[in-house]
Amino acid sequence: MRFIKGKGEVKAEIVVNGSKKFEEYGFEGKDGEVLVLPDRKRIYVGIDEINSENLKIATSKIIKLLKNYKFESVEITPPNTKDKDLLLSFFEGFLLGDYEFDKYKSKKAKHPIKTIAINSKRDFDEIIKEAQIRANTINFVRNIINSMPDELTPAKLASIAEEVAKENRLECKIFDENYLLENGYNAFYAVSKASAHPPRLIHLIYKPKSPKKKIVLVGKGLTYDSGGLSLKPSDYMVTMKADKSGAVTVLGVIKVISELGIDVEVHAILGATENMIGGNAYKPDDVLKAKNGKTIEVRNTDAEGRLVLADCLCYAQENIKEFDYIFDLATLTGACVVGLGEYTAGVMGFNKEIIEKVIKTGKSRGEHFAYLPFNKYLPKLLKSNVADICNIASSRYGGALTAGLFLSEFIEEENKNKWVHLDIAGPAFVEKEWGYNPYGASGFGVDSLVSLLQNF
Repeated sequence: MRFIKGKGEVKAEIVVNGSKKFEEYGFEGKDGEVLVLPDRKRIYVGIDEINSENLKIATSKIIKLLKNYKFESVEITPPNTKDKDLLLSFFEGFLLGDYEFDKYKSKKAKHPIKTIAINSKRDFDEIIKEAQIRANTINFVRNIINSMPDELTPAKLASIAEEVAKENRLECKIFDENYLLENGYNAFYAVSKASAHPPRLIHLIYKPKSPKKKIVLVGKGLTYDSGGLSLKPSDYMVTMKADKSGAVTVLGVIKVISELGIDVEVHAILGATENMIGGNAYKPDDVLKAKNGKTIEVRNTDAEGRLVLADCLCYAQENIKEFDYIFDLATLTGACVVGLGEYTAGVMGFNKEIIEKVIKTGKSRGEHFAYLPFNKYLPKLLKSNVADICNIASSRYGGALTAGLFLSEFIEEENKNKWVHLDIAGPAFVEKEWGYNPYGASGFGVDSLVSLLQNF
């Protein structure tokens, strides 16, 4: 899809809060309303106000609707604003809306619109270039997350990371199960034991000449999660290919940062493994020693992502010195989805200032984050009688928070205020279309984290 200046076969218009109505067609220009007049070569999409999320939704809807026709170009006037976030969202929406995952279908998706004609004298070249990098990477992330687990193994994810590194001149380190075992990453190693596909700890580094900040991103990369011996019900296993979303999002962020040439040093750490069953599986009642020496009583093998992340966080702090912030991303808990719904990610940590910045940045990019506060009563729920800490809480309530607190036990004291935990279990993968997102993987978090790092 190309963006050009000029005229298109069909004209599209975004109608704000009923500013244009067609009563004869029952179109009042309300939020979410659409009107296609193919004979007049016109398409109208209503939104209630101009913001990033609405603009992405509007332009994505235009592309989706035009897939039902034979037009090859659409003409539209961008919003009259200098706000970079709004303009990025306007252009991104076209590319995000054109996405369909048809990798395993014999009948491939149609993409009739080849050209987006911009009706304006303004120069949008730089904005369009950045929007394309962002949106194309989000679609790249969607493709990886949507890929089936038998294909997208830890080794395959490592191979994709190597390709990204090669294309963008990143340093890339990849460690296998022997490294984990020999170097004391026993929590991570235990999760991987029953899988036929060995784990990979992946470390990508983007280092510009004069970085303003040094940021560490850690992602949970369960390429499949059966629950282990604490086996999931069959209905809950479906979609567990998406349990790698945190790691793939982290990969997407460093890809965009490097392609845009942003002056921030970024370390992306992906903990890639499977949680499977077998005679060699780790068990409830096992006690694992993480890299930082803390012992963990396993009471549920389906609380495995936090074990992988615990060792990955230890790896990051041991091998990356003097960083400014460390963010971990994970589809960590169903409790977060229960509490916040499918469309909002939970944000946890000890530094309210950076947490508020994450939430504010998310809003500017059309993504929803909500703060989940720790309190002094929650740590007691993770107490173990046989080890330093238990991998699940003694209460069924507040599971997203106790999972976050578990991870905090693997953050060194001097780094507590640098750490932010993002539970993206809800919006990372939804089995229906929503907003500008398709069925399945959304690529949630890439846009917000790129902007966050860009504005440090």
